[in-house]
Amino acid sequence: MNPLISVVTITYNAADTIGVTMASVAAQSCRDYEHVVIDGASRDATLEIARGYAGVRILSEPDRGLYDAMNKGLRMARGKYVLFLNSGDTFHSPETLEAYARRARLGDDIIYGDTVIVDSERRVLGPRHYSVPERLTAGSFAKGMLICHQAFMVRKGIAPDYDLTYRFSADYDWTIRCIKNADESRCTNLGTVTIDYLSDGLTDRNKLKSLRERYRVMARHYGHLRALRRHAALVAGKVFGKR
Repeated sequence: MNPLISVVTITYNAADTIGVTMASVAAQSCRDYEHVVIDGASRDATLEIARGYAGVRILSEPDRGLYDAMNKGLRMARGKYVLFLNSGDTFHSPETLEAYARRARLGDDIIYGDTVIVDSERRVLGPRHYSVPERLTAGSFAKGMLICHQAFMVRKGIAPDYDLTYRFSADYDWTIRCIKNADESRCTNLGTVTIDYLSDGLTDRNKLKSLRERYRVMARHYGHLRALRRHAALVAGKVFGKR
């Protein structure tokens, strides 16, 4: 029987961060899940650490970047729902996945929660700049990436592939397309912190390039005028937040 949830972790030479993620998933009280690790042919101890956890499904081979690896994860996932929890990120508590599962059993399309930012010592730095919307619609993301990608669980049947023309912001485009495919009445805010997000991601190191791509995504879905207005504020540093 296939699991209810596929937790997908993307790695590449992630020996310094993969351990906390693997341990967080293994500690979940919910057991109706699988953990899939998509690795980009790491040369360090990443795979050795991942293989130390029973039942983990692992694919390790070269890829064309983060979002190509995520597409492989979508194809490999056997669960009815998929949630991406990348190396260094963790569930906020051992009960978190069960909170997602309770809503998944009711047939929701999208289930999401809040996120806190942590450093490499797992110290909480604070919440994300953006607050998640109480009611999720396709228009919600016209303001930016309101929900951390790792806190966003989607029914696999409505999840498209990631658009590989984006190098840094394909997750922003993907979440919007997921929402457009969803029944808005079946999008649920769990109303609690669900993810501890490690402040050391690809986008953190490439903010200007990411900003340009976010403009392209926003213009694609909401029009150039709206994107220009929003990005004027982002460039000014007023509202540019963590994903």
